Amino acid sequence: MDEQPPIPDDPQPGESDPVAHAGQKNDQPYTFEDLKRGFRRLGPMGPMAIIAASLPAIGGFVVLGTMGPIGAWLRDHGTLGVGVFVTAFAVLAGLALLPTYAQSVLAGWAFGMATGSVAAMAGIAGASLIGYAVARRGAGDRLVKLIDEQPKWRAVYDALVRSGSGRALLTVTLLRIPHNSPFAITNLVMASCRVPLWIYAVGTVVGIAPRTLLAVYLGARAQSTDFAMPSQRWLYIVWVAGALLAVAVIGAIANQAIKRVTVGMASDDKASPGH
Repeated sequence: MDEQPPIPDDPQPGESDPVAHAGQKNDQPYTFEDLKRGFRRLGPMGPMAIIAASLPAIGGFVVLGTMGPIGAWLRDHGTLGVGVFVTAFAVLAGLALLPTYAQSVLAGWAFGMATGSVAAMAGIAGASLIGYAVARRGAGDRLVKLIDEQPKWRAVYDALVRSGSGRALLTVTLLRIPHNSPFAITNLVMASCRVPLWIYAVGTVVGIAPRTLLAVYLGARAQSTDFAMPSQRWLYIVWVAGALLAVAVIGAIANQAIKRVTVGMASDDKASPGH
C-alpha cells in the first residue's frame, strides 16, 4: 500500500482542537481555526468529502433536466443502452460525480420498471465498489485515529467493525436505508473506517434497494404518464407524495434502529472488563 502523508501534529495543551483528545471534555463551540485544523488532520479525505457532498447534488439537476433525450437514446439502443447505462452509473456515482437517485429515475424512464430495476441495482453495486476502492486508497488511517479520540464516534465505529459480522452487516444496512443518507459520503466514511468489503457491499445493496427501486418506479410511471391530462398529472403527484412518505417512515425506523445498535455497543463496551 502506498505510504500516507503523516498526520499533522496535534495541538499543544491549551490550543483549541475540533477533535478532542481521549478523555478530554470540550463543550466550547468550534472556531474557524478549529475547523481548519481538523480539516488539515483529515488530509486527502477532507477534499474528498467536499467533492462527495457537493458534486452529486449539482449533477442530479443535470441528469433530471436532460432525462428526455438521454433516456430516448438509451431505450433505442436496447442491450447496448443498458450496458452503457450500468457502466456510466457505476463510474459516475462511484467517483461522486452523480447521485444514485437521479440515475435510478433515469433507469425507470428509459427501460421501465423491470429492466430499469436490474440496471439501477447493478449500477449501485458497481458504484459502491469503485467508491470503496477510491476512499480506501485516499483516506488511509486518518479517520480511524480521529474516531478513537471521541467516545460517541467510537461507539458507531465499534458497531461497524468491532462487533462481529452480523451486527456490522445490520449497521451498514440500516445506515443505507434512510432517503437522506448520502451515497458518496457514506462510501467514503465506511471505506475509511475499514468496514470489511463483503459486509460493506452486501449491506449497501440490501439497504439502498428500497429507495432505489422506488426511484426507478417513479421514473417508469413518469414516462408513461400523460402530464397534459390533469387527472393523470394529479394522480402522479399523489403517487410521488405517498412514495416519499413511505421512504421517510422507513428511514425514521432505520435511524431509531441505528441508535439502539450504537447505544447497545456503548453499554457493552462500558460493561466489559478494563473499562
